[in-house]
Amino acid sequence: MTAQNAPRLSLAALAATKPGHRPRLIYRTHRGRRRGSGNGGRRKGFTEADYAALLDAAHRQLGGPIVLVWDNLNTHVSAAMAEIVAARPWLTVFRLPPYAHELNPVEPVWSHLKRSLANLTKHNLAELTALVKTRLKRMQYRPALLAGFPGQHRARVRAVL
Repeated sequence: MTAQNAPRLSLAALAATKPGHRPRLIYRTHRGRRRGSGNGGRRKGFTEADYAALLDAAHRQLGGPIVLVWDNLNTHVSAAMAEIVAARPWLTVFRLPPYAHELNPVEPVWSHLKRSLANLTKHNLAELTALVKTRLKRMQYRPALLAGFPGQHRARVRAVL
């Protein structure tokens, strides 16, 4: 199997913090194939509709307005996404500057997840998906871990500024 035909697992997450409440991690997975591998040239990962569904689910789950800090992924800055954001009065979006992944509040989640998957061999995408979901679910039930992520983020921001 070539890399172009290889199945892939994409992840999207929101790290939600609110003073006086435990931090929350809301995520979605998307299984698919790389662009050009018989999928008609469709996007390989999350589409604008997928992100809209995640945001709507987060809004229902969190029960209030959302301030979203987003990087400049092409899907995040597309015209379709701008329409989706504009249609949600409870959503405020701030964009990170280009090449500023260290400012992304979800980066520590991905880093922790990747470290927890190191040196593990999975035989297929279904096994990898199950393991990733298990590890993310564990993070959801460890509020002290999630609370530490923004602290790490703030420390990096102070060092960058």
